[in-house]
Amino acid sequence: MLPPFKTESYVDFNDPVIRKKMEDALALVESKLGRDYPLVINGEHIFTDDKFTSINPGDTEQVIGNFSKCSAELAEKAIAAANEAFQTWRFVPAEARARYLLRAAQRCREKVYELTAWMVLEEGKNWLESYGDVAEGIDFLDFYAREAIRLAQPQELTPYPCEENDYHYISLGAGVALPPWNFPFAIMAGITVAPIVTGNTVCLKPATPAPAIAWQLVEIFEELDLPKGVLNFIPGAGSEIGDLIVDHPKTRFINFTGSMEVGTRIYERASKVHADKGQIWLKRTVLEMGGKDFMAADETANADTLAEEIVIAAFGFQGQKCSAGSRVILHKDIYDEVVEKVQKRVKEIETHDTRTWNDGAAVNNHGPVINKSSYDKILSYIEIGKKESRLLNGGAPAKVAGKEGYYIQPTVFADVPWDARIAQEEIFGPVTAIIKAKDEDDIFRIANSTMFGLTGAFYSQKRASLERARRELHVGNLYLNRKCTGALVDVQPFGGFNMSGTDSKAGGRDYLQLFLQGKSVSEKL
Repeated sequence: MLPPFKTESYVDFNDPVIRKKMEDALALVESKLGRDYPLVINGEHIFTDDKFTSINPGDTEQVIGNFSKCSAELAEKAIAAANEAFQTWRFVPAEARARYLLRAAQRCREKVYELTAWMVLEEGKNWLESYGDVAEGIDFLDFYAREAIRLAQPQELTPYPCEENDYHYISLGAGVALPPWNFPFAIMAGITVAPIVTGNTVCLKPATPAPAIAWQLVEIFEELDLPKGVLNFIPGAGSEIGDLIVDHPKTRFINFTGSMEVGTRIYERASKVHADKGQIWLKRTVLEMGGKDFMAADETANADTLAEEIVIAAFGFQGQKCSAGSRVILHKDIYDEVVEKVQKRVKEIETHDTRTWNDGAAVNNHGPVINKSSYDKILSYIEIGKKESRLLNGGAPAKVAGKEGYYIQPTVFADVPWDARIAQEEIFGPVTAIIKAKDEDDIFRIANSTMFGLTGAFYSQKRASLERARRELHVGNLYLNRKCTGALVDVQPFGGFNMSGTDSKAGGRDYLQLFLQGKSVSEKL
């Protein structure tokens, strides 16, 4: 009997004992940098001549690893291996499949500081954000194991005379997991193991900026003797194999988290049935995309609490979260006071190489953005913002002594029109836009004004306003009197509306059913 699920606890890196464990883990991981990594197809390690390099975005001279690049031919081989493995894996009992996840979760706990260190180096995430990412990945492993066992039990039906009726769930087939780079352990683990524990097989194509972290999970499952072909590791360029693995007639589902542009492309391509190539099903697409999330408050909100949480929501992991508070909507009566407090708090943020830990709040440990492409895009939006509104903080690259990296100052714009580009388009970086609202109606109108609908927060001391927010604010994850980031597995199932995706509710009790189909069996007695 498994104990009830509970989320992993965080640690305090200001504790000297904890800090020493992290420093030791960083030294261990740095001793492993620069290695060559293979593809894994049907259990075979395949090294290719064509490789790509993962680097530390906060110190671009530091090479994390060199990764074999999957070709079209090898992608075909991986899909074939996944389909072959499916023929036996689908019949493995749910309890046995779940044990792989439970043992992987325990192995991750044993290696938690090492896994955290890989993320610090490959992502430029600070220690606490990285630790939280690993903790969430462990939560996905633990929770989905329990869910698979629950869903494998006989489903209740209405009895009918002279018949034995049964309704149960079966798996779909071989599919593709396409995780993002911004939560490279948590989301990568979640979207990979959910199909596996429900009896499907997976070809995992990690995000190009974060393959080393994905490799750690692949290696753990190899150590646990997960059957060959159940999990295939195929890093490579989306431009070379992305369309192939989505279009393939033997691909049964695509599990994706990333940008709206890529997600909608997958949605369109996956809808085409390749009957001439033997496809006899409609593919499932599980798509979590972008957001333009809000932190909103009426005139009764506490200005000090609100300002602190605005800064945390906007600048945690340099704003590189689909849930980041990239819009701030303030009632006119508290606007000036909160703007002043936000400006003061942002001035205290320190940008630095996240391999070290600065005492104080995690948001003070502000690192780089992920790569040159993101760096250039964010800076271009900052220039747009300067034309659309008033620059309050930042607005330029940041310098870190002795390091070449993709650092950008935490940037705040005030007096932003609700329909400005920086208030409507996802920037995915350390930029937030503060908007003045004239009354409650205006707050709600502005909050619902984008094409997205992922997360949002509303602060008020008025019960009627909070109840109205429950009804009218159209986001998949709504937070009342708390910030719009930080969803926990099975506490706040996560997923959004509109162009934020298919509202998959990752970490919720509906999620595994996305990778299952119901089968009804009736026998006359």
